[in-house]
Amino acid sequence: MQLEMHQLDRRYEALRTRNAARERRLLASLADIGQQTPIVVVREGERYVVVDGYKRLRVLGRLGHDTVLSLDWALGEAEALLLERVLRTGEMDSAIEQGWFLRELVQRFGLGLDEIARRFDRSKSWVSRRVALVAELPVSVQEHVRSGALGGHAAMKYLVPLARANAEDCARLGDAIAPERPTSRQMAELYAVYAGGNAATRERVVRDPVLVLRARAEAAREGAPCATPVEHLLDDLRIVGAVACRARARIGRGALDDALADERTRVREACAEAHEAVGRLKQRCDKEAIDARPDDAVGDPAAS
Repeated sequence: MQLEMHQLDRRYEALRTRNAARERRLLASLADIGQQTPIVVVREGERYVVVDGYKRLRVLGRLGHDTVLSLDWALGEAEALLLERVLRTGEMDSAIEQGWFLRELVQRFGLGLDEIARRFDRSKSWVSRRVALVAELPVSVQEHVRSGALGGHAAMKYLVPLARANAEDCARLGDAIAPERPTSRQMAELYAVYAGGNAATRERVVRDPVLVLRARAEAAREGAPCATPVEHLLDDLRIVGAVACRARARIGRGALDDALADERTRVREACAEAHEAVGRLKQRCDKEAIDARPDDAVGDPAAS
């Protein structure tokens, strides 16, 4: 059926991120051959709540259309939303987008975590982690993700950990870098610089991330100055510490919640191997550092 634009209630549009490139491709397609796939709606009084098709609606509006081809599902609103998610076969949502949707089910429809987990064939912890994920990310950063300025997966991987450590810095970094529409690689680079830097470096990253990226790109082009063996060692040790913290955080966020018995066994074995390797490393570091004699510089021309 054809519905007029003013009949539509777009209350769930904020649960989806935007992608300018995809919308440009859709714009060209609709301008060429017109709308082929209807949007999905459910009726609510004299209006229709849009369940799926927000990208098509925006593009049709840009093309000046007053009506839209629609498919009315004879379902309740909550049931329609759940069914649409189950039937979706396109690109997987990021964990942040999943969190927005799950929080909506909890807040608007009063569905419990157990019920939602059953509907999606997931564990209760899977649901609660994603709902908590949204709560941890500053609102301003979430708006940048919705607009498409920041990628959902990059925000989940780099900005959520930053928000847990320092929510104010996370918001400042998001506001500063969003106009540049950074790639996931650039976000990873900024996060690495922030996590491995001192207070002054962290302030520089959140205050002017574009300058940090440019400086690192310039250094890469010119060739970074040769680091000393000690600097290389310190970099390696920082990486070991960061990886250990990241693995511990994954476990804390429930990485093993849905693991099978053999997977848990492999994790325990890998953890034991990592623990042994770090233990040997500490023994060697302690021995070499303690064994360094204060008179090592005697006879060294560079020390005189």
